[in-house]
Amino acid sequence: MVARETIVILDFGSQYSQLIARRVREAAVYCELVPYHTPAEEVMHLQPRGFILSGGPASVYAPDAPHLPDYVLQSGRPVLGICYGMQLLAYHLGGRVDPAPQREYGLARIELTDVDNPLFADARALAGDTLAVWMSHGDRITQLPPGFEVLARSANSPIAAMGDLQRHRYGLQFHPEVVHTPQGMQIIRAFLYDICGCAGGWTPGNFIEEAVQSIRARVGAGQVLCALSGGVDSAVTATLVHRAVGGRLTCIFVNTGLLRQGEPEEVVATFRDHLGMRLIAVDASAQFLADLQGVTDPEVKRQRIGARFIRVFEAEAARLGGVDFLAQGTLYPDVIESTAPDRAVAAKIKTHHNVGGLPPDMRFQLIEPLRYLFKDEVRRVGEALGLPRQLVWRHPFPGPGLAVRILGEVTRERLETLRHADAIFIEELWASGWYERTAQAFAVLLPVQTVGVMGDARTYASVVALRAVTTEDFMTADWARLPEELLARVSNRIVNEVKGVNRVVYDISSKPPATVEWE
Repeated sequence: MVARETIVILDFGSQYSQLIARRVREAAVYCELVPYHTPAEEVMHLQPRGFILSGGPASVYAPDAPHLPDYVLQSGRPVLGICYGMQLLAYHLGGRVDPAPQREYGLARIELTDVDNPLFADARALAGDTLAVWMSHGDRITQLPPGFEVLARSANSPIAAMGDLQRHRYGLQFHPEVVHTPQGMQIIRAFLYDICGCAGGWTPGNFIEEAVQSIRARVGAGQVLCALSGGVDSAVTATLVHRAVGGRLTCIFVNTGLLRQGEPEEVVATFRDHLGMRLIAVDASAQFLADLQGVTDPEVKRQRIGARFIRVFEAEAARLGGVDFLAQGTLYPDVIESTAPDRAVAAKIKTHHNVGGLPPDMRFQLIEPLRYLFKDEVRRVGEALGLPRQLVWRHPFPGPGLAVRILGEVTRERLETLRHADAIFIEELWASGWYERTAQAFAVLLPVQTVGVMGDARTYASVVALRAVTTEDFMTADWARLPEELLARVSNRIVNEVKGVNRVVYDISSKPPATVEWE
């Protein structure tokens, strides 16, 4: 996808690379995050207004360190280097980078110099000459490249920011993209608007118009198939395709029996009745439950659910016949993770939550209208499309569904227990205003039973764990500090209303070391 104005972010392996892209998008400017080794012709085809060089774990003077592609400087476009990106800029332009006598991690304060420059103008107007910033580096620049001036200093970094104002090249030793740098967005916006000359305009409305035209042109007179899961990604995908091709879209909704309370009915009502889409609803819950009988290993659960889903989906697609295209709700983070440097060798924690991919021999052409969007952008597009708010803001739900929120064997009885408990938790979060203040919240049914007392009688019943987290990118997450009275109300309702549960616990683990889901 080529936008009218594009910022290219070269990824050198920083944990914050996606966050840089999110911040640029939040400033209403389109950007793409690409690996630093992407061929020059692919990058320059995007006609970038400017480049941002991400941070990274390497040292620029190391023999195997990733280096700055020649086309960046040859293009003459503005450049902003962040942390490792700043050091790369200095190194390639004749400066010097050395190990710092003291590493600098966490909050720091920088003093802006008296050099008048557009990068810090708005930040200086808001906060004065001293800014709080977030540092994360072990090297530092000890000699400026020719043509550069010092724009900021810190106690441990004599060159905390630098700039060549004539050639529009800037470097920041700190991270403006993280929330711990309060004036970070002012700095990023200054680079985008004042230095690169961007006008903005990357809005949900503009995206919808562009996506619909693109889908319509590509599909022509063809037929499109879309798998609806009930989540926001597939919902927005289906709505965009339907707006583009109307009745030539057929949606298939597979009820796995592993969905949340009322979800199958809601999907049918929203898409078939409210939006008028052609929808085939398949109840395959008995098949999925049979596949899961006796299974306790979470990876085996995922494999069996993924295999069954593909078989059911293929059977329905075969009945339709004559389908040319398959629409999928692939998001930008999925694309980034499949191509970015230093991620392919990351340790496998668990199979991705989305149900396994479709077989490579399926003869559909893929349509992925959300391929360049982050989750928060998808939600804004969903709102602009007129989708129900509760669907648009529904928390992420794993592809294997409640099967990986039931620790141990999945049975119809245990599913009903968890469904009821989870519904109570979500209902109370909405009622209290906390649902949209958390990024993900759900109940987990544990494979243990504990002693309790109910009605003066001894009980031996199940335990439900509640999980709620806050996060910006799901790469890290913190447990949500829900009010005590809210937790007390949820616990009381679950114990009194859900048969077979006599104890409720709250998970206060962050990610890392834990993951958001329990399996």
